[in-house]
Amino acid sequence: MNSIAKPAEEPTAAHHARPSTNRLGGESSPYLLLHQHNPVDWYPWGDEALERARTEGKPIFLSVGYSTCYWCHVMERESFSHPEIAALMNRCFINIKVDREERPDLDEIYMTATLLLNQGQGGWPNSVFMTPELKPFFAGTYFPPQDRYGRPGFPSLLRSIAEMWENRRPELEAQAEKIARMMQSFLEERGKPAAQPPPAAVAEEGLEALMRTFDATWGGFGSAPKFPTPSNLFLLLDWADERPEAAHPLEVTLDRMARGGMFDQVGGGFHRYSTDARWLVPHFEKMLYDNGQLLEVYARWYARTRDPQAARIVRETAEFLAREMTSAEGAFFSAIDAETEAREGAFYVWTRREIEAAIGKQQAYFLAPILGFDDEAFFRDPHHSDAEATYVLHLPETISAQAARLGISEESLLSRIAPLREKLLEHRARRRRPLTDDKILTDWNGMAIAGLAVAGDALGEPELIARAARAADFVLGHLLPDRGPLHHSWRGGRAKIPAYLSDYAFFVRGLLALHEATGNGRWLRAASLLTEEQIERLGDPEGGFFVAAAKPDLLFRSKDIGDGAIPSANAVAVLNLLALAERTGEPRWRDQGAAALRAFGGPLESSPGRFLTLALAARRYRATAQGDRDGTTRVPPAVKFSELEETALALVLAETRLGTAESTNGTPWRPLEVRLEIADGWHVNANPASNEFLIPTRLEVRGGDLRGLRYPPGRKRALGFSQDEIAVYDGKVTIHGELRPAESGEATLRLTYQACDEERCLPPVHRELAVR
Repeated sequence: MNSIAKPAEEPTAAHHARPSTNRLGGESSPYLLLHQHNPVDWYPWGDEALERARTEGKPIFLSVGYSTCYWCHVMERESFSHPEIAALMNRCFINIKVDREERPDLDEIYMTATLLLNQGQGGWPNSVFMTPELKPFFAGTYFPPQDRYGRPGFPSLLRSIAEMWENRRPELEAQAEKIARMMQSFLEERGKPAAQPPPAAVAEEGLEALMRTFDATWGGFGSAPKFPTPSNLFLLLDWADERPEAAHPLEVTLDRMARGGMFDQVGGGFHRYSTDARWLVPHFEKMLYDNGQLLEVYARWYARTRDPQAARIVRETAEFLAREMTSAEGAFFSAIDAETEAREGAFYVWTRREIEAAIGKQQAYFLAPILGFDDEAFFRDPHHSDAEATYVLHLPETISAQAARLGISEESLLSRIAPLREKLLEHRARRRRPLTDDKILTDWNGMAIAGLAVAGDALGEPELIARAARAADFVLGHLLPDRGPLHHSWRGGRAKIPAYLSDYAFFVRGLLALHEATGNGRWLRAASLLTEEQIERLGDPEGGFFVAAAKPDLLFRSKDIGDGAIPSANAVAVLNLLALAERTGEPRWRDQGAAALRAFGGPLESSPGRFLTLALAARRYRATAQGDRDGTTRVPPAVKFSELEETALALVLAETRLGTAESTNGTPWRPLEVRLEIADGWHVNANPASNEFLIPTRLEVRGGDLRGLRYPPGRKRALGFSQDEIAVYDGKVTIHGELRPAESGEATLRLTYQACDEERCLPPVHRELAVR
C-alpha cells in the first residue's frame, strides 16, 4: 500500500539545478523538506533562530504552510527559489519556516495576527513579519514575485519593511505591542467560569442558527466555497431522531456531497472542499481528517437509515484509505497534494479521449450520462490558461434514478459500473502521482480510527475494525514513549513534538470508538490513562484545557473552543469525559467535563451557532445529569458496569496455600502458592503483559510483605483485536512466592486481573484473598 506514495521530499525538476541544502534538510516534515534546496537561509522554528534574531536585532520573517497547500508551492517556486529574492531575505531578515500541521499552536497564534491585521482575511502560506520578541507587526498570505493582482510584489514588500525597520523601528515595535494585546484578548480572555454548565437549550439554538444557513437546493451551509464541516453534520445527526427538520438538511447534504466531484468517483475518498455551491469542482487535495470524519458521518447515517448510497460511500472511502493513505505498519498518512507538476487536479480530471482510451468508446457512451461527461467539458486549471478543458466526474442523478432511466435495478447498474470504474482507476494509476505527505499525526489518526471502528460496527465488517485497531496499536507503540507524554507527529522512525490537546481529544475518541465496537477493555483503559495525562499536562484549574503545554517560545496559551474544518478539541474532550464517566462509573470524569462547560459557558450561551460541538457537549451533559439546585451533578448508578465486574469475578477461581514457616535471620517467611482456575473460553493477561495497556495479572499484599514472586510464563495466542500474539493464562495456573505476615499473623492478598474471551474484555477487577 505504501509503495504508491511518492516520497514528499523527492526534489522537483527545478531543484536539481541547486543541490545545496539549507538547515531544513535535517527536518522530518515533508513540507519543510520541500524547501531544503531553496537559496533562502531558512531556519526551523527553534532556539537557534530566535536567539540569532535577538542577538542581531533583526526582524523575523515567518512563513507558515503545509505540504498540500497549492499557493505555498507557488510562492516556493516563484519567490523562495529565486536567488535575488532569497539574497534580500537573507540580508534583512531571520527567515523561519513552520509546518502548521506539526505546530498547530504556532499556526493558531500567528493566523490570529494575520486575521486581525487584514480585517478577518487569512490563509496559507501565512507570511508574518515580527520583532525578535515574537510580536507581529505586518502579515499577509501569498505575495507574487512582482507587483500584480493589486498587491505589492514580495521583493517590494521586503525592501519596504527592511527600510522601516532600519529607520522607523520604534513605530513598528509600538504596532507590534498593540497587535500583541489584541491577540491576547482574542486568544486568552474567555471570561470567568459560570456557576453552572450551560443549559441544553444552547444546542437547540445552535441548530436553529445552522438551519438558517442551509442551502436547500444543493445542500451544505452558506455559499461557495463549501466545506464539509463535520461539526455541522455531527450536530444534525444528534438531533435527527428527535427533530425531523434536522434530518432533512443532513440527508440532502450527504447526498449532494456523495454525488458531486468533491467525492472521488473513481478512487473513493473526499477532496478538501468544493469551489462552487454544487459540490462539483473541488480543491483537489485529500486530507486524512476530512476522510476520517466523513467516514464516521456516513457510517452513522447508514446505521440510522440503511441508505445504500451511504454504505457505498463508506466502503469506497475505506478502500481509498487502505490503498493510498496507509503505511506499511498500518497507520495513516496525513494528506495527498492537489497538484501534479504545478497543475491543479491534473491527476484526477479527465478528457473524453482519455476515458475512451481506458474503457472503449462504447462503454464511454454508456458511462457518460452516469458520470457527467456527456456535455461540454467544464473544468480548466484556473492557474494555467493554456490547460485543456476537462471533466470532474460526478453523478448528476442518483444511482436509483439512473437505474430507472435504463430500466434495470440499482444492483445491476452498480455491477455494470464497477469493472469500468476499476479500469479508470488502473488507467489513472499510470499518471504521475501528486505528492503524499507521509507523516503520521496522532490526532488525525484518531479521526480515522473512530471512522473505521464506527464503519465496521455499522456495516458488520470486522476487517474495518481490525484496521482501526492496527492504527491504534501503532500510535500507542510509536508515539507514546516509555517515559514521557504522548507525541504529536511521527515520520522516518522518529516521534517528535509533545502532544497537543487535539491529539489527546481525537485519539481518545478513536479509542472509545474501538471500545464501543469491540467491548475490549484495553481500549477503555488506554483512553482513561491518556485522559489523565491530558488533564495533568494541559488542564486549566479554572476548567477546560489549553491547546499546548507552556513553552518559552509561545506568546500565549490559548483554549480554542471554536469549530473549523475540525471540531473544537476542547468540546471533543468534554464529550470524551462524559463517555468515560458513563462507561466506568467514575464521577471524576464527569466533574472535569462539567468544569470545562462552566469555563466556556459565557461565549457558548451568547453565540451557540459559533460553537456547535460545544453546544452538542452541553446537550449530552444535560441529557444524563441528575443534580440539585446548586448544579452539583451525580453520575447515574453504574449498574451495567457492576454486573460486568460480578461476571469477571465469577470466571476465575482462586485458592491460596501457605507452607511451613521458615526463618531467615529470625524473620519467618512462608512459601506461598496462589492457584487460579480460569473458566473455559476465557483467559487473563500474563505477567508481564504483552503491552503496557493490557492489565497484567498481579498479586499485592496488605498486612505483610511479599518477595520472590514468580509468575508462570504466558501462553502466546493470536486474538482478533491485536496484530501480534498476546501472552495469556488460561485453564489452571499457579503463582509462587514467599509471604511474611504482619505481627498479627494475618495478611490480605489483592489479586488483580482482566478476564477476556475472543471478542471482548470485561472490566479489570480486584479480589481480596485472606491468608493466615
